[in-house]
Amino acid sequence: MTGRIHSYESFGAVDGPGVRFVVFMQGCLLRCLYCHNPDSWDCSGGEQIDEQQLLQKILAYKNFIKKGGVTFSGGEPLLQADFVAHMTMLLQQHGLHVAIDTSGAVPLQHCKAAVAAADLLLLDIKALDPDLCVTLTGRDNRQVLQMLDFRQQQNKPVWVRHVVVPGYTLDFGRLEQLAVFLKGYSCVERVELLPFHKMGEYKWQQLQLPYMLEAVQPPKEGEMRRAKELFKNYGLPVDDSPA
Repeated sequence: MTGRIHSYESFGAVDGPGVRFVVFMQGCLLRCLYCHNPDSWDCSGGEQIDEQQLLQKILAYKNFIKKGGVTFSGGEPLLQADFVAHMTMLLQQHGLHVAIDTSGAVPLQHCKAAVAAADLLLLDIKALDPDLCVTLTGRDNRQVLQMLDFRQQQNKPVWVRHVVVPGYTLDFGRLEQLAVFLKGYSCVERVELLPFHKMGEYKWQQLQLPYMLEAVQPPKEGEMRRAKELFKNYGLPVDDSPA
């Protein structure tokens, strides 16, 4: 079994608990306006690698990640769900914690085994409003909400991620609606409100892609503090790490 890989991060500290080996899978269904890896979209790009090659590459770091684990990110890892599910099984056999960082855009019937097997799901909810989700990504949010429901039924942990973009998701009415919605899910162990940034803007220029957020600046510190306090007021476990 082989997979297509965009890149790796050997000592990731922001993609799940502890120090992690992060595998960025190639290919994505979405076209997020703020994507910082548009070079990961092409499903035929990246490096092709088989399961044993990837396993050995990861296990070379086992002593460093044994209290953290491995995270499959992207791109969209669940576009290669069979490969990710198989790798998850192999890594768990070696005692490693496995997280999947996903937009939830892949229909659950095509990726249920991988979603069920993951020790942790990092679920990126782009917007609760389906129309806004289409504006931001090109697709609505039905699949991601079904995935959240599935993890709730499993009673398996989810960390929800939500990118705060001025002019789009930096809207305190919308943020409150999301907080109220998430309060009903006991599987949500953490909410990460991520400030929009411009670090990937140069990639859009290199790929000669039109970048719609050129004039948009990152949210201010005070705006991010207020957003986090709003979620805390609803009893949600908000990540307080510096943005």
